[in-house]
Amino acid sequence: MTVHRSGETFDSEAIPRPIVAVGMDLGDGIAQPSHSHSKAELVFTTRGLLTCEVAKGLWMVPPECALWIPGGMEHSGRSAGELEAYVLFVDPDLAEDLPTECCTVSVDPLLRELLTAAAQLPPLYDREGADGRLVQTMLDRLRIAPVEHLHLPLPDDARLRTIAQALANDPSDRATIGEWARRVAMSERTLARFILRETGMSFGSWRQQFQIRFALERLAGSASVQSVAFDLGYESVSAFITMFKKALGQPPGKYASCSGRSSFPRTSRNLQ
Repeated sequence: MTVHRSGETFDSEAIPRPIVAVGMDLGDGIAQPSHSHSKAELVFTTRGLLTCEVAKGLWMVPPECALWIPGGMEHSGRSAGELEAYVLFVDPDLAEDLPTECCTVSVDPLLRELLTAAAQLPPLYDREGADGRLVQTMLDRLRIAPVEHLHLPLPDDARLRTIAQALANDPSDRATIGEWARRVAMSERTLARFILRETGMSFGSWRQQFQIRFALERLAGSASVQSVAFDLGYESVSAFITMFKKALGQPPGKYASCSGRSSFPRTSRNLQ
């Protein structure tokens, strides 16, 4: 992965440090093709929404959350809204006690400040000095970061893929599981069993993830909470806020305000 810093170009994979942090200011609507790298990766967004696709699922990364991607895992990404983020690369030897699967984690104020500070370090920072201790503290805080539920599983079964595509196109569709069963020529019981087996979720929870993805993308694009609620077919804004807060632990207004606010340091490094 190519990184720019003060007019100098270098490869973050080639930096002889087990942990490398970098700041990104990528603008709106980026699309990154599928790729992988040997180091594990943490992507922490401060503005905009990043959606990352890995095998059998999408991961949503709104402001103040981070996505952990184990080393060697194929992934692609796209953004909604003006994307600003920090990326942390971790050598596999230091990632052994970190998750072996993708997950979205919450970033508390201390971890946020540590990530920001690490992104300002020189590429060849002193591993044995204060810089090295800062990086180690950041890794310790990452190990205890709580996991968020921002995963949208994508099934392998062709009939479930048909439903997934329809819900992605129209997340406001309120068809019951019985109606979907008829559409894909399955019994309701069989469909419910297939969805649970392939996504680990009930039909209602799975459909709700499509709504959350839609909501986060619209909020990242500066849409109002009211317009998002009505576009999703909610009869009242309060009902939408209740669903959103129950699912993510925060009201949608928090994500709307974060998406529109830039606090990115001027001295950050940028990914090409």
